[in-house]
Amino acid sequence: MKNLLSIGLSALLALGAVTGFSSCAEKQISTFEVGKGTFLLNGEPMVVKAAEVHYPRIPEPYWEQRILSCKALGMNTLCLYVFWNLHEQEEGKFDFSGNKDIAAFCRLAQKHGMYVIVRPGPYVCAEWEMGGLPWWLLKKQDIQLRSLDPYYMERVKIFMKEVGKQLADLQISRGGNIIMVQVENEFGSYGTDKAYVSAIRDIVKEAGFTDVPLFQCDWSSNFTNNALDDLLWTVNFGTGANIEEQFKKLKELRPETPLMCSEFWSGWFDHWGRKHETRDAATMVSGIKDMLDRNISFSLYMTHGGTTFGWWGGANNPAYSAMCSSYDYDAPISEAGWTTPKYFQLRELLQQYAPEGTTLPEPPAAFPVIEVPAITKWEVAPLFGNLPEPKQTETIKPMEQFDQGWGSILYRTTLKENVSGVLHIDEVHDWAQVFADGKLLGRLDRRHGEFSLPLKSALKKGTQLDILVEAMGRVNFDKSIHDRKGITNKVEVISGDKATELTDWKVYNLPPFYEFVSAKKYQSGNAVDGPAYYRAKFHLDKTGDTFLDMQTWGKGMVWVNGHAMGRFWEIGPQQTLYMPGCWLKEGENEIIVLDLKGPSEAKVEGLTKPILDMLREKAPETHRQDGQNLNLKSETAVHKGTFAQGNGWQEVKFDTPVSGRYFCLNALSNYEGNNIASIAEFDVLGADGKPVSRENWKIVYADSEETRSGNRTADKIFDLQESTFWQTVDNTAYPHQVVIDLGKEYRVTGFRMLPRAEKNVPGLIRDYAVYVKKDNFKY
Repeated sequence: MKNLLSIGLSALLALGAVTGFSSCAEKQISTFEVGKGTFLLNGEPMVVKAAEVHYPRIPEPYWEQRILSCKALGMNTLCLYVFWNLHEQEEGKFDFSGNKDIAAFCRLAQKHGMYVIVRPGPYVCAEWEMGGLPWWLLKKQDIQLRSLDPYYMERVKIFMKEVGKQLADLQISRGGNIIMVQVENEFGSYGTDKAYVSAIRDIVKEAGFTDVPLFQCDWSSNFTNNALDDLLWTVNFGTGANIEEQFKKLKELRPETPLMCSEFWSGWFDHWGRKHETRDAATMVSGIKDMLDRNISFSLYMTHGGTTFGWWGGANNPAYSAMCSSYDYDAPISEAGWTTPKYFQLRELLQQYAPEGTTLPEPPAAFPVIEVPAITKWEVAPLFGNLPEPKQTETIKPMEQFDQGWGSILYRTTLKENVSGVLHIDEVHDWAQVFADGKLLGRLDRRHGEFSLPLKSALKKGTQLDILVEAMGRVNFDKSIHDRKGITNKVEVISGDKATELTDWKVYNLPPFYEFVSAKKYQSGNAVDGPAYYRAKFHLDKTGDTFLDMQTWGKGMVWVNGHAMGRFWEIGPQQTLYMPGCWLKEGENEIIVLDLKGPSEAKVEGLTKPILDMLREKAPETHRQDGQNLNLKSETAVHKGTFAQGNGWQEVKFDTPVSGRYFCLNALSNYEGNNIASIAEFDVLGADGKPVSRENWKIVYADSEETRSGNRTADKIFDLQESTFWQTVDNTAYPHQVVIDLGKEYRVTGFRMLPRAEKNVPGLIRDYAVYVKKDNFKY
């Protein structure tokens, strides 16, 4: 590495037996730098073994227990994001107190001999609402996030300066424990703009982070897109990945740089309506051993995932899919802070790499767990009978334009004439219920691309039309982070060739804050049919962690003793909400439930174990209807070829471009001689030879999709996640087809395909044929 990043301060640190860090009360000045092929701590080689944990996903009273669990696992460092939208929920108002006190978290880590890697963004992803960016940025109509947009950069600079006030003096050279700071986050998966990344680097430095190495992380397939000469380069990948292949290009470009996997994905996150995600423990441990044997540093994402409390869960797009509140992640330390079999398998390995003659400390005890008897006596406040004062608007506007960031929003109008046909909402973000004079007409779900509701009968002039929209989490990845909520454009009634836009709306803001939901007119009564708030008191003789069973409820949120616990949805897979005992009280406690749909039974009890894998989604899991078979006999392939063996992207250019909207890849064989076909990511190349937008892609057919052992449906080929993949079932023979609706017609010049990341590239397609048509195929 030509330009070594060096921190020139020197002093002596008394090294701890396991972590190499002293927990002495007085400040001890140290150095951490990038050396030749290794990191250097006070001039001595160091392999960073980092545990990714997120302070807001852990109750503040439990921080210490989680930190000690990471230390007992064999880690020497904690890695954490800084969540901008958590700290600046209103423009110009910063909060670093309580569960947001990131400096206190770092000092607590230092107390227990742990270093810290800080990742301040400004964008963080993390399956967090809008990737950590504040919602109020979207009030500016033409804002371009993650760019040199003047307003965006102005606010980034202000935020980063505040972060610097909290953390800059905790750099290791100033007596703290921060050893590295990240610049932006996986920007190569968003765009190519070195000028922007350079500007963020400068802002990070101006905030005071000048004493430790700055680094940027990306995937091995795109890290060169924005790589800056004066930053350390690291790569992210998941369990099972081919370690040699992941670092191949980096070693070619910087043969003397220390190598680090800045995110080694231990598991994966859960989406509403999809199966619970898990990853194999032995495969994870094997990958970490491979890296340690090569002197490669790593950060295990996640070592402890925790809980995305309240409304902070994000979403992916395309296709839109919101995250569950549980961020268990199948991590070694469970959502409730329990050590798991995966934890002890990894601990056994890391003990072998501890300093000679040392033994890892024992993990701290888990917190007590209690049962809570069923809560069945409620006071009820129907939502429509407890509306706030409305705001008036002639035309539809998204939630942000009414100065609302999260929660639900009600749009109400009185029809000026009789209407019939189809009610079209452009667009629903994210889950809507439509009422006429209080009667439910239907529901629309953005996950399924539902934006139109056929009116079974005409609605008369004077009818009160209500559209209640729940914001389920802003997209946290790729261009769709510009994700405005509510209704984003307009509402119209389509009858034949005529479209009539509805106007003159009253708008009711329904935020998810405890102060708002608690100030309703609650009255004793039974469950109601429709949206309502429910409040109850329950008594505890002792406190402890528990899991609130929400199986009999529809869809909504829960608050306990003023704490926003998270979302529930009957479809699963998550059916319980983690309830930390530190937020409960001996004696009387309060619970409030907002159910937008309505419960089958108004009952909540506290269980001793979570339910994270009960899926009750009625929608089909696959993209092939019963009895449906793709017919290609009369079709002419626009290209035939053979994929090369090995990992990494493969690009194919057609001899002659072809126009079409429907793209079919017909896989004819693979290299293993079995029935499996698999693809991690896929791009279609447009007239300019560059990938076309995947924003509106849909899978219209896939002959086979594995859903027994994981979420391996065909839409994974364009979910922007290189560690997820489409895979066919093992008892369905070749050929295998997948048909993509590109959303509109393109001049197609070729495509790109990314196989799975494992060393043996399972399911790698060998021979194939491609078909492109303007109209859909025959089945």
